[in-house]
Amino acid sequence: MIETISKKLAPKGVLRIGLNMSNFLLINGKDTSGLPDGVSPDIGKRLAKELNIRHELVLYAKPGMLADEVNNDKWDIGNIACEKERTKTIDFSNSYVNIDANFIFRTKDNFKTNDDVNTAGTKVAVLERSAYDLWLTENFKNVDLVRVNTIEESHKLFREKKVDVLAGLKPKLIEEIEANNDFEMIAIPFTFIKQSIGIKKGNPEILDFLNNFISKLIKEGFVESLLKKHNVQKKLSVPKIV
Repeated sequence: MIETISKKLAPKGVLRIGLNMSNFLLINGKDTSGLPDGVSPDIGKRLAKELNIRHELVLYAKPGMLADEVNNDKWDIGNIACEKERTKTIDFSNSYVNIDANFIFRTKDNFKTNDDVNTAGTKVAVLERSAYDLWLTENFKNVDLVRVNTIEESHKLFREKKVDVLAGLKPKLIEEIEANNDFEMIAIPFTFIKQSIGIKKGNPEILDFLNNFISKLIKEGFVESLLKKHNVQKKLSVPKIV
């Protein structure tokens, strides 16, 4: 079983792990070799160990760039968020961690709910082609989404009052609020980001294997141990196994 999956998933004999380097929660350091370290690389390495093959990290500056390479034979698994638009070209496993996505605003604007943000004329800064950008594009039809290339650019737009609202991952938004008393967060997330393992479409047996693999890691407490190892246990949540 393992050998069959290994040959189908990584026919070159090396598991090529596509990483989204912009996700500061899942890649938050470097290992002793100077390579990216964090929950996402460790999940990929653990899968390679399960398949009894070597691994190789393939780095992308943004998730959209990783997703674009799905059919170009550059990676075997892509560790990015599962989102409706991406499922058109990528099959995703169940999530191994979840991240809240929230809005922050200036106190004087007095947004009470997420629906308050979804009004004509409201400018919202987002990281282009992030999972929450794709979700907002699909679900918030009234707002003016102002897309930028980096997370820092989105924060800068908000600080400079060029947009009304900043959308982002909750942990980073909390840092912004702590640095400025004029900013507030809408407490209820507008969505949560499901960090998953993506593969080329059309391989249901591999997808079943990955779902069982993730379920096992969660049940055994491996994922929780990774969150503690990388000091993100208060910023990420472990999905419940049904």
